[in-house]
Parts: sequence; structure tokens; C-alpha cells
Amino acid sequence: MALFIPLYFAPVLQYTAIIKSDVVFEMQDNFQKQTYRNRCYIYGANGKLSLIVPVKSKFSETRKKTKDMLVENNFPWQQQHFKSIKSAYRSSPFFEYYEDDLAQIFEKKYTYLHDVNIDTHLFIADALQIDENYTTTKTYQTKITKEDFRELSVAKSGKQYPMESYVQMFDDKYGFLPNLSVLDLLFMEGPNSISILEKNSLDLI
Repeated sequence: MALFIPLYFAPVLQYTAIIKSDVVFEMQDNFQKQTYRNRCYIYGANGKLSLIVPVKSKFSETRKKTKDMLVENNFPWQQQHFKSIKSAYRSSPFFEYYEDDLAQIFEKKYTYLHDVNIDTHLFIADALQIDENYTTTKTYQTKITKEDFRELSVAKSGKQYPMESYVQMFDDKYGFLPNLSVLDLLFMEGPNSISILEKNSLDLI
């Protein structure tokens, strides 16, 4: 069993670990800003582009559990995100293949951030044709083990991992951008995405 935090269209490194694991999602963690819990990065025409899911807390306490974070739907973030993704990847080799299934996530009404992230995971798992089954924690897991991948949720950890490169939409302008959302890999490599993930390593450089 390997421990993960459900992320919004998680980065490539998270799926590097997921394809080799029996997935357990941490459900009792506290929400942290500047993480992939409510953001992902894609390759836009001007370089690295952040897509952020706006959230509001259900309770007024200083510490708020991620599972209690509400999506802020007072403005059309889903429409904006899908528009940005289409703008970036409509000319990619495999975008049209996944577009209809992806659109369902941006048309569905969500209350909780957790539900958004689980749906994005299920979409990616189906697209990669990997096991969609997962379990969840009932209490916060404090014991750190080799199979604890919760730190992959930190967007700016400063840690570097060796990553297999692949052709990206605008790499002729800005070069290869590692560890973007797995969407970037999926739209560029399609069924070959798994082989790229298998070549990646979670050993620090």
C-alpha cells in the first residue's frame, strides 16, 4: 500500500508512483496552500501556466481538513480551465481522443474539492488504463514509510528527480518543462504515456 494525497490533475511524478502502487488516499490531512491539492501546471503558449481551483473553507478554524474544503463557484473557473487546456493542447496528437471525457469534469457541478480531485484521478486512471481502485484513510497517518508519497503534493519542494523527456507543445520556445500535470504527457504521448512513466525515477538527483 502506498499513501498519496488526491491532487488536481496531478503532476507526472505522482503517476510515476501510482502506476507501481496500491493506492491509498490520505483523507485526514490539513489543507495547505501552494500545493497541487487545488492547482496544476500545463504548458501554455507563453510557458508554464498555473490553473487554480478556487476554494473556501467550510469551517472558520485556522486548520481546515482538505476533505472539508469547498469549491468557490462564484465565478466560472471550470470554463476558464477548460478553455486554457483546449487553447494549449487542441493541436496536440491525442487531445481530441480524450476531449469528450475530459469535458464532463468541467461540466459537472462540484461542492467539495476532494470530489474534483477524485474525478480527475479516475479520468487519468481510465485514460492510462491503470487500476482505478483505491482505499482511503480513516485517521491521519503520522508514520512515514518508504511508500509515503504525500510530499509529492508540494508544488515548490525544491527537490529534483530524474525525468524522462518527451516532445511538448512549445518546447521549441521554452525547452522541456518537467513534472507538469499528467495531462501534458497524456495529450502528447497517448497510450505511450505509461512507458514514459515507467522510465521515470523517484530517486532524488
